[in-house]
Amino acid sequence: AGSIGSEIIRQLLPYEPKKLIGLDQAETPLAELGLSLNEEVGAGIFLPIIGDVRDLKTLGQIFTKYEPAYVFHAAAYKHVPIMEHFPPEAIRTNVQGTINLADLSVKHQVEKFVMVSTDKAVNPSNVMGASKRIAEIYVQALSEFGDHSTQFITTRFGNVLGSNGSVIPLFKRQIERGLSVTVTDPEVTRFFMTIPEACQLDLEAGAM
Repeated sequence: AGSIGSEIIRQLLPYEPKKLIGLDQAETPLAELGLSLNEEVGAGIFLPIIGDVRDLKTLGQIFTKYEPAYVFHAAAYKHVPIMEHFPPEAIRTNVQGTINLADLSVKHQVEKFVMVSTDKAVNPSNVMGASKRIAEIYVQALSEFGDHSTQFITTRFGNVLGSNGSVIPLFKRQIERGLSVTVTDPEVTRFFMTIPEACQLDLEAGAM
């Protein structure tokens, strides 16, 4: 039910899937998503499920019951400064959560597993980026050396406008208060895309 996951669901609906499962541990966003897709919920097309990617037992029950064909993994702790203070939480969610989903995907013969990663995983300089890079390496290892039929795809995005964890709200507050805009280097060039654009690339990656 996050900014990326919910948009992926909206973009998948026109393709008339048999069923779309939205898994999130955050009750309110999931409830709001379910209300906005009330007709799809009523028709049994969209099924919102409260759960946590860190909970292997619950995930296993979901995979056994519904046998998904595709998994889009967008669950992550993404706020860089907060994760600096709570590295174990970053590891539990971003690394262990990914391992749980990836292993279950192999076990249940999921056709494709699309992992949504971040540009901060490139030569990571912070806990969040490092945790996502570890998750990437695990998924890549499964893809290259695993004896299974599941195809693993990883996408990396930088600054997605309006997404959870985006730097844009900070920039906006700084500008409104007449403060300097925080950049890592005077020569830095930042590239931005919208949530729909990012999710379209996720779907295209899954189709390749």
